[in-house]
Amino acid sequence: MAIEVFNRYENKYLLDSEAYRRFYLQLLEYMELDDYNKQHEFYSITNLYYDTEHDALIRNSLSKPKYKEKLRLRAYGTPQQDAKVYLEIKKKVCGLVNKRRTGLKLNEAYEFVRTGVQPELKDYMNNQVLQEITYFLGQYDLQPKVYLGYERKALFCKNSRDLRITFDTNIRCRRYDLKLESGNYGEPLLEPGQWLMEVKAEKTIPMWLSRLLSEHQMYRTSFSKYGNEYKKMLRNSSAERGSVLYA
Repeated sequence: MAIEVFNRYENKYLLDSEAYRRFYLQLLEYMELDDYNKQHEFYSITNLYYDTEHDALIRNSLSKPKYKEKLRLRAYGTPQQDAKVYLEIKKKVCGLVNKRRTGLKLNEAYEFVRTGVQPELKDYMNNQVLQEITYFLGQYDLQPKVYLGYERKALFCKNSRDLRITFDTNIRCRRYDLKLESGNYGEPLLEPGQWLMEVKAEKTIPMWLSRLLSEHQMYRTSFSKYGNEYKKMLRNSSAERGSVLYA
């Protein structure tokens, strides 16, 4: 059964392709691939982010408060209407990330967020998380705002599942055709050859990883996929207004 509640610290790093290859090869001494990645080089993750009409959730997040929250719908690959997906609340409190999610069928998830009415409880749902999402939906008038998809490679520490490192590439986004079943396409969020690495740990990272990060001169960065998509959208909108003004 998929883990539905996470509490962990997440640190992010932006890498070019050469840095990714060098670091990844050294990680294999201490870590092993996710079971799916043992058969496939990457797996596809697709997300639909919800926000208010005037983007209150992401604007609050970008102001770097001690507490922030977001709601997203996640699938693995491109789902059909009856496919299992995950509706997730993600919160961050003083650096600690808490993620709570429940399994739903895609059409159930769409209807739940649209109406705020809990679906009839089934064995693949987490009732506690359903109730928390119902409360969340009552606090905000949400609508689908952004699609984000990417390819992921994930590793777990050989000695403990408390440490996970993921590499995301080919991050794509769009603010139209906001249906997960429409397919994994959109405008690129990163420059060609860039990778986003995330170090996810329930406790402090081990000394060997701290040493590797130092040796490879890797430094943490603040990078939210949704946050950077929103900032990119604002820049593009500003540039379009400027073009019209001086046309």
